[in-house]
Amino acid sequence: MHWANAADSPDREQPPRVGFVVSKQVGPAVVRSRVKRRLRHQVRARLDRLNPGCVYVVRANPAAATASSDELGAALDASLDKASR
Repeated sequence: MHWANAADSPDREQPPRVGFVVSKQVGPAVVRSRVKRRLRHQVRARLDRLNPGCVYVVRANPAAATASSDELGAALDASLDKASR
């Protein structure tokens, strides 16, 4: 996960924005779309942890195609903890 801080941005009052990068290495289009949907669901449950006005980019690796929802959530939590340090 990568993120850009909005401390110097005039958009601090805006909600956080999240983008997803799922490359062809993850799988065919159907699998990539499913991974994006699952990641969106996981991020939606964690919106309260995201800083307003910040831009987050979640990049899925090939293991995301076979990961369970709990595993995706745990990986996302770890990335959010690392980004907030």
